[in-house]
Amino acid sequence: MKFAHLSDCHIGGWHEYNLRSLNLKSFQKAIELSINEHVDFILISGDLFDTSLPSIDVLKETAFILKNLSNLNIPVYLIPGSHDFSVSGKTMLDVLENAGLVVNVMKFEDDKLKFTIDNKTNIYLSGFYGKKGSLEHSEYVDLVKSHLEFNTNKKIFLFHSLIKDIKPNYFENVEGISISALPKGFDYYAGGHPHFVYGQHHEDYGFIAYPGPIFPNNFDELEKLKHGGFFIVNFDDKIEAKHIALDIVKVVSYNFNADNKTPQKLEQELLSSIKDFENNIITIRIEGVLESGKTSDINFKLLNERFKSAYCILKNTYKLKSKEFDDLEIDTRSVNDIEASLIKSSLVQSKFSEVIINNLVSYLDKERFEGEKISDFELRIFSDIKKLFEID
Repeated sequence: MKFAHLSDCHIGGWHEYNLRSLNLKSFQKAIELSINEHVDFILISGDLFDTSLPSIDVLKETAFILKNLSNLNIPVYLIPGSHDFSVSGKTMLDVLENAGLVVNVMKFEDDKLKFTIDNKTNIYLSGFYGKKGSLEHSEYVDLVKSHLEFNTNKKIFLFHSLIKDIKPNYFENVEGISISALPKGFDYYAGGHPHFVYGQHHEDYGFIAYPGPIFPNNFDELEKLKHGGFFIVNFDDKIEAKHIALDIVKVVSYNFNADNKTPQKLEQELLSSIKDFENNIITIRIEGVLESGKTSDINFKLLNERFKSAYCILKNTYKLKSKEFDDLEIDTRSVNDIEASLIKSSLVQSKFSEVIINNLVSYLDKERFEGEKISDFELRIFSDIKKLFEID
């Protein structure tokens, strides 16, 4: 028996068209390779989409790829991730499931997780979602696990949370669940959420795996990961997971120090140093304090023109300063990290819980459906907020 394990596809992410397109191509490539490997089924352990309500174009392209799998009788089993999750409980994953293209294995019966059985292999599958702000962590405490553990069939558990027992050092400040939060005795634990690659057997828990994203999801990940990937898993007498790289477009990263340089000198250094750019993704990180002038004096338009044959050029200047603004502190964290930090710091002054505040932020972050009237959109938001605060 053989299956593919994908996670953190984030289809529809990236503002840059080329990178958004490449993200989708990575997903398509992973599916093509899985088909060529003659897998029995495919697992997606959260964050198929980058948002719970992706655009029509993104949904159409994804559905086309999944339809091909359905025609080949290759089931897709998944769970909602923190990006797929919607507080209202409505996501596009429901649309795909109702169309027969995927199966969400997070299903309850009598307040207990139930198993989904793959008809072809007789594998038993179950799973638990990820939520924005890692709010699913507290729910693991109340999760009934005994009936899952007593089942002696070959079984797979999908989850979308960081396990703190195995996280790498660069995740030391990121909260996670204990491995003991997972139900014991599964053969394979298909993990998602943290963007790193891991696969190892754990006593009492079976093989725990994180395949990483199918494509880097931000500037830092492009620098560090260069590309995404997924697992092809042989599941017979023992489990063997092979990580498959999705190296479609080469990523070349450059770092520059601006200390004691004028904008003109730094500009010339950029132009003369960047060589391997043809049809490649170029990341440019510039740090330091300029000797004189302003950061806006650097002619980045000239840079884009000179290297226009690159697949895409991305620059990071968060830590580039000029002396006249040297005392200005710049927060280089992601928007989500800053948002979470502000919420936590404000809790002492609020009578509302962190769960309610996070849910409120999620409601206010919703986008208007294509073709939806503004008045209907506002009514939908007001209705959700009234339910949240139990207002009649």
